[in-house]
Amino acid sequence: MARLDIKGVSKLFSTVKAVDDITLSVADGELVCLLGPSGSGKSTLLRMIGGFEIPSGGSIAIDGEEVIHLPPEKRPTGMVFQSHALWSHMTVFGNIAFGLKLRRLPKAEIADKVNAVLDLVGLGGYGARRPNQLSGGQQQRVALARSLVLEPKILLLDEPFASLDQHLRERLREEVRDIQQRVGITTLFVTHGQDEALALADRIVVMRDGRVEQADRPDMVYREPRTPFVAGFIGTMNLIDGEVQNGRLKLAGIDVSAPIADGPATLAVRPEFVRLTQANDAARDAARVHRVIDYGTHLMVDLELPGGERLKAMTAPAAGWKAGARVQLEPQELALYRDGVIAHRSATAAPGRGDG
Repeated sequence: MARLDIKGVSKLFSTVKAVDDITLSVADGELVCLLGPSGSGKSTLLRMIGGFEIPSGGSIAIDGEEVIHLPPEKRPTGMVFQSHALWSHMTVFGNIAFGLKLRRLPKAEIADKVNAVLDLVGLGGYGARRPNQLSGGQQQRVALARSLVLEPKILLLDEPFASLDQHLRERLREEVRDIQQRVGITTLFVTHGQDEALALADRIVVMRDGRVEQADRPDMVYREPRTPFVAGFIGTMNLIDGEVQNGRLKLAGIDVSAPIADGPATLAVRPEFVRLTQANDAARDAARVHRVIDYGTHLMVDLELPGGERLKAMTAPAAGWKAGARVQLEPQELALYRDGVIAHRSATAAPGRGDG
């Protein structure tokens, strides 16, 4: 296991700052997901750790030793790319053994190491096959095995499942997490999939425009996002702009306590914390059910407020909401943002399942 310390790292491409003064530490055996949209700098940061890009400034240290001056093959890191990057003319065994042969290890030792890592990734007995005889998921396991067999201190994964279908992605990410925990290797995993990050990570680093917006445990990133960007990027979040006056934020259809100074604010509330009740015929501020999606375990109710704003509520299947119904809604747990930062968060409440 190993510790990774990144201090003040930046990367300029011409006049574009792809990574902007990032400082981050990753503990021994920790799995950290770098999460963000395209262009957020997450892959560039990973490539700088692996030595495939040279930082414009800052320090990258592994176990206290600076590695910026080292080429990729000299760093104690192993990188798995989205494209697999397997050699088609070699067998699975040959692909995995290649790095060990460069180290001039004895043949018997190479065979032992390759067979052990094949067993680790669930491909025991596949050594004689060619990459074109494997499924996409199997090829990605070979790519993972090729990195692990070199026993790196840091494992770097750059969106390794992006080209796979959803079912296979979900299965492989569970396998990767299991392997990572068994080996105990410090790991950085780049993804733009929020579900992947929430399922895999000990800690999520949300990036935007080359900077870190929030670095925290998955549950904290989901439940206590520090900025409107994080709130909107992780999970489903209703974000509605409004005006605070006299300690209340009022919109057509919404009236909530807002113990902050008067002025503009953004209301954030998750669908599972929107409670719905049937509106009476005289209610002028009632919302209208625009559409209902039945996911089996729950309903996702798409609502239209009297002012035209749209938001979603999650309810139990038995609630039976139908398009066209008029409802009253009450946020059970919410946050208010002002000037791009959190200004107020309500006390934790039980999710409002909208059952009335």
